[in-house]
Amino acid sequence: MAMAPDPNTKPCAICGKPVDARYKPFCSKRCADVDLNRWLSGSYVIPGSELLPEDDEEQRPAPARKDAE
Repeated sequence: MAMAPDPNTKPCAICGKPVDARYKPFCSKRCADVDLNRWLSGSYVIPGSELLPEDDEEQRPAPARKDAE
């Protein structure tokens, strides 16, 4: 008799197959790599306020000056 799937277990975040504990929350290395590629390529974006050019300059520290002696 087959065991019923655990109702608290979520499926793979990429393909929906059962999760493998070694790659949690994914089912395989392939799905983990697909997810990583999506982050690195900019497919996933964490929302935030858009920086204006003048805002960026205010947050950047001034470069250290080296006095020529």
